[in-house]
Amino acid sequence: MTVNREVRILADGAAIARRAAELIVDAATAAVRERGVFTISLAGGSTPKALYGLLATDPGFKSRMPWGKTQFFFGDERHVPPDDPDSNFRMANESMLSKVSLKPEQVYRIKGEYEDAEKAALEYEQTLRSYFKLSPGQLPRFDVLLLGMGDEGHTLSLFPGTKALHDNGRLVMSNWIGKLYTQRVTITAPVANNSGLAIFMITKADKALALKGVLEGPTEPEQLPSQLIQPKHGKVLWLLDTTAANKLAAGTGNRE
Repeated sequence: MTVNREVRILADGAAIARRAAELIVDAATAAVRERGVFTISLAGGSTPKALYGLLATDPGFKSRMPWGKTQFFFGDERHVPPDDPDSNFRMANESMLSKVSLKPEQVYRIKGEYEDAEKAALEYEQTLRSYFKLSPGQLPRFDVLLLGMGDEGHTLSLFPGTKALHDNGRLVMSNWIGKLYTQRVTITAPVANNSGLAIFMITKADKALALKGVLEGPTEPEQLPSQLIQPKHGKVLWLLDTTAANKLAAGTGNRE
């Protein structure tokens, strides 16, 4: 799919979280040294939750992370208020953001509480344009983008067969997910593909078949949207546990 792809197979979700934490701290340190700021797009899910807990509470990671010079964004959000149990913001806030010293203006969340999800999408797109000082046609660039994958191959809130797979120049879209009977708000694939480092964190056996399709099958992003993530000026790193990777061919990925 892409020469900028690396696949690593680790023991379990805890090992994935620790490896991701190391990568984030290193990327943050380098970004702050080069530009004075580090930008990261957060994801929802159980493995990111473990990662956030490590960054916020593990002394070795917490002390090295340049919290005061980090700007936090979100790749997608559910159509719920920020205090809802399903909110990606709530999970990230409870597991990390509220546990470290941050100013409110360092955190850019998607307003999932709006009745009109399209309003939330347009507002977040304007937030990205404003923060990154984008001219027409330009894309924001996150230093690190965190990603998960669903058991049918979706990532962010880019689900198979949905309209947001076709961005039409948008940075952020509201996306109707028929199988869940709900709206989501998500950044689009071109935004994701402008990241410096995109990190997939995938665990559990129920992802194995879709993962094999994404990494080893034909390119069919309408069916497997995770195939859309191919950074053009960066790298995509797949961190997999052994159960998620159990259907991959022997030559796919490096085992640790």
